[in-house]
Amino acid sequence: MPKTKVAIVGVGTVGAGVARILLDHGDRTAKNAGTTLWLEKAVVRDLSRQRDCQLPDGVLTDDLNEIINDPEIQVVAQLMGGIEEARTTMLLLLEAGKDIVTANKALIAEHGPELFSRAHELGRSIAFDAAVAGGIPIITNLTQCLAANQVTSLVGILNGTSNFIVSKMEEDGDNYHDAVREAQQRGYAEADPTMDVDGSDAAQKLAILAHIAFGAAIDWKEIPRVGIDSLDPVDLQFALELGYRVKLLAVARMTDKGLELHVSPTLVRIGRPLAEVRGAYNAISVSGDQVGDLLYHGLGAGQQPTASAVVADLIDTAVGRTALTFRTLKLFTSHNPDVAICSPEKIVGRYYFRFLVDDRPGVLAEIATILGEHHISIASVIQHEPDYEGDNAVVALIIMTHTATDGDADAALEDIVRLDSVRAGIRKLRVQD
Repeated sequence: MPKTKVAIVGVGTVGAGVARILLDHGDRTAKNAGTTLWLEKAVVRDLSRQRDCQLPDGVLTDDLNEIINDPEIQVVAQLMGGIEEARTTMLLLLEAGKDIVTANKALIAEHGPELFSRAHELGRSIAFDAAVAGGIPIITNLTQCLAANQVTSLVGILNGTSNFIVSKMEEDGDNYHDAVREAQQRGYAEADPTMDVDGSDAAQKLAILAHIAFGAAIDWKEIPRVGIDSLDPVDLQFALELGYRVKLLAVARMTDKGLELHVSPTLVRIGRPLAEVRGAYNAISVSGDQVGDLLYHGLGAGQQPTASAVVADLIDTAVGRTALTFRTLKLFTSHNPDVAICSPEKIVGRYYFRFLVDDRPGVLAEIATILGEHHISIASVIQHEPDYEGDNAVVALIIMTHTATDGDADAALEDIVRLDSVRAGIRKLRVQD
């Protein structure tokens, strides 16, 4: 059987998983690729560091030039993290005539146009299915399997770390900091989990998917986003009482006002597939104009799910499928000028409001009047009895709205917070029915 020499740059968690698949399941990959994927080199920064895989003698090196200067190495899995060094390394590999497979979504979200344009100029390809949703082949599905469709909406849980944390808070009653600590202990969260919990990671992935699905030119930093780092467990409990679970949803939806984009904690009705996604799993609901509604569900992170996606891309690249798709789609090098981004204040949806208010007559009427002035209709209300009676008693007031614009909701809250009867700490969450 013919041999295709491949290399890995970065033998961390994912890189070690890729090496193990290539070395332990060579017969399987050869059968699917029609060629033996031969691991020729693996480049690391520190040769003395322990690796989660056993590499043959002569494979491990700290010299990138051993890949660059070897014309027999045709495909490189670039699995280093970060942005600037990863960008420089990818450009060097492309210019050396290598096809690239990557799992670095931050790099694609930040420098996709530059890297993909350079790859086209050099006649090379970049495969990146592992960059979004780990083992879920969402990019392949959007670019190939759904090619007969215009995607109309894409709604997903794209960050397994956040989903694990919220699940722990809801199911076990953990506070936010304890849930983060357990996520770190299990390897789901980094020592600094900021990108996961503030919505940035999901926004980067959403920008990539929205570009593929809708052709829009999107800077991920301009996507409105709210993370789970400000979630209060009390809102998770009120959501359950109302028949919902809170999930960090990434949304790209075509509307008559343009492409709606946002990442935020959202109430999802219990029984809907996205509401039942627990732990570190990801799920993506896609609607196409021909196929209808589809759901993709699986582990969105972790060593072997991500390594599985990387090796699938290595196989597609070795076979030649990646090159054909890459040349045809011209991802990140062009965009659809007809796709306008919907202004955040024009986004339409339902909302959950939580107020801490004085327990006295007329408070609900005051709030309802302001909501009405901003064209917001109340769908339901929850108010429990106060813990004590008296002039200083306060209660949580929960209001679920009918549909309204985000701009009207924010303007109403600005007026409501000025009421003498309303204490600080208003909470607004989106609702997905």
